[in-house]
Amino acid sequence: MYSKILLNCILILFLGLAFQNVRAETHLETATFAGGCFWCMEPPFEKLEGVISVTPGYTGGHKQNPTYEEVSSGGTGHVEAIRITFDPSKVSYSKLLEVFWQQIDPTDNGGQFVDRGSQYRSAVFYHSEEQKKLAEESRKELMSSGRFPKPVVTEIIPASEFYVAEAYHQDYYQTHPIRYKFYRYRSGRDQFLEKTWEKELDTENPQENEKGEKYRKLSEKELKDKLSPLQYKATQKNGTEKPFDNAYWDNKQEGIYVDIVSGEPLFSSLDKFKSGTGWPSFTKTLEPEHIVEQEDRSLFTKRTEVRSRYADSHLGHVFPDGPPPTGLRYCINSAALRFIPKEDLEKEGYGEYKRLFE
Repeated sequence: MYSKILLNCILILFLGLAFQNVRAETHLETATFAGGCFWCMEPPFEKLEGVISVTPGYTGGHKQNPTYEEVSSGGTGHVEAIRITFDPSKVSYSKLLEVFWQQIDPTDNGGQFVDRGSQYRSAVFYHSEEQKKLAEESRKELMSSGRFPKPVVTEIIPASEFYVAEAYHQDYYQTHPIRYKFYRYRSGRDQFLEKTWEKELDTENPQENEKGEKYRKLSEKELKDKLSPLQYKATQKNGTEKPFDNAYWDNKQEGIYVDIVSGEPLFSSLDKFKSGTGWPSFTKTLEPEHIVEQEDRSLFTKRTEVRSRYADSHLGHVFPDGPPPTGLRYCINSAALRFIPKEDLEKEGYGEYKRLFE
């Protein structure tokens, strides 16, 4: 008798859980947004609580099952877009719209940032009349905010067939982090968003705040305690060390170079080349967002100075006379760098870069 009661209790519990799962699935909703390169549109939504999945793909066109090559050529009428599956009890559609507007330039009808053409235009694809109403209200509010000097041109149109993009486009920012970061920084998207949204972005980008804390600029006392006189002169006083008489100009070991002050990852040995100048030279940066370039008119000439973003260390200069594939030469002071061999990356807290040398 007791075994029957126990079995009935287990059955009721199982059915209750199954019913809860069915209800949860039934209440999930879909949102579709286009904001230029879909690689860049994935991360901001995936970190939101209540978002179940974010899928890059193509929508709004006239050809069935288009490929990336066909869409990117602009001949199918599709746009690169993301399809979001979300739980409205945990994250509202209005919140998704708020995040969407903070990822794009809604005044650009010719594409988004470095990606040009109608296949990269911005749009909200609504799945219900309620979504349409909320999208139109949020766009109207954005227009009246005075935030943009030009009209908001982002379309609000009915959702149509969505085609999932090729596998290598899914979670690209995670599967190809270095390439993704390089592309994103060079696209101009982040620079535009930071300028446009300023403090509002800080609340939506905790990772950026964490980086600022991790790679912080040291106080004057900390700098003098940590750095040698040469390192201090190079990083804090825009000094230059002697050519052919510095730590890394001829270093051939595999590994990465980080800021001597903050530890920001800056360059990789894979991009180092022998320039003949007597200073470490690189064709590109390891983490483009950790580099700040600014005009330098000292020495009676115009040059481009290179500084680290968070520590604000003077690193050197970049010149347009380097070898392929970039044609650039980042000419950097060894005194501004610390080298971490590939075998020590894990131990030193840079394990994510081990894959570069595998």
